[in-house]
Amino acid sequence: MQPELTRGVVYAEAGGPVAVEPILVGPPAAGEVLVRVEASGVCHTDVHVVESGGWAMRFPILLGHEGAGVVEAVGDEVTSVAPGDRVVIAWRAPCGECDACRRGEPRRCGSTRRRATRPRRADGTDLSPVLGTGTFTEWCVVHESCAVPVDLPPEQACLLACGVMTGVGAALWATPVRPGSSVAVIGCGGVGLSVVQGARIAGAQRIVAIDVAPDKLERALALGATEAVDAADAESIEPVEYAFSVVGAPAALAQAVRLLDYGGTATLVGVPPSGGRLDIDLERDLFHRKAAIRVTHGGDSVPQEDFPELARLAAVGELELASMVTREIGLDEVPEALATPLGAGEIRTVVCL
Repeated sequence: MQPELTRGVVYAEAGGPVAVEPILVGPPAAGEVLVRVEASGVCHTDVHVVESGGWAMRFPILLGHEGAGVVEAVGDEVTSVAPGDRVVIAWRAPCGECDACRRGEPRRCGSTRRRATRPRRADGTDLSPVLGTGTFTEWCVVHESCAVPVDLPPEQACLLACGVMTGVGAALWATPVRPGSSVAVIGCGGVGLSVVQGARIAGAQRIVAIDVAPDKLERALALGATEAVDAADAESIEPVEYAFSVVGAPAALAQAVRLLDYGGTATLVGVPPSGGRLDIDLERDLFHRKAAIRVTHGGDSVPQEDFPELARLAAVGELELASMVTREIGLDEVPEALATPLGAGEIRTVVCL
């Protein structure tokens, strides 16, 4: 198989434009899979890559990391998928070789980026795919372990790849919510709403949704929150056992810590800004509360195990995905979508190819 000339959304240099341009993809090498991308969510992480001037990645960058599609070809030694399989493209894939993996704790793996053959610009220059996947394109090559079979409509399946995995996983796997407990979720965009759903699935008795946008709070109530509070009034909330900061801003994590009851845990879910500092009173807010602070990367998920479970929950109506997709666009509309904030009532924009 020869390299496939296709199109992708490329961020070529810091401060420069994001543009759709010709790129070269494939063929898959040993242990790799070529996927025809059918859908890819517009996740805020891609916005962060652009706004941060590349997020320390090497330019040029192929954007997109929340994809789903159909396996078109496989390299030698691939055994878990075959051409024709519908898959979600996971950016997390525990390595199986580090100390955490060897002792049976793959959720603690710190080597979850599995390398694959890089896509290239039409002039032959290597592209850096976001989170090792680069799904704002018609075709992509990923490591076998990143192609997880899932039987869902592609526009819903792609959400599992990052937003839903991160949010639901934060409450189920990264900081497992105890049944009957109390939870606060700060920031109710797509990931925050997924945290709300994860807390509900885990059996939390009280779920407080916190945001500044009334439409997001209304949606949170529909998806399982028991209370909706404007962020300006959050300090008056009765303490909770778990607080999830889905907003990356340091002030949101500080607020999460201050919302904790004795022995509670605050979890940072959102990507913080470079150089951000946490302003809390260590004695009052941390020591006397006996508080814990945790960080999750992608819900600490193990996609090969967790994606099928999330798909099962969606199939039986426990996990709502369809209503999370509020706008569908084509590949040529991605640059504008990355530069334009979501409108009122919008949760997730999905690129359909």
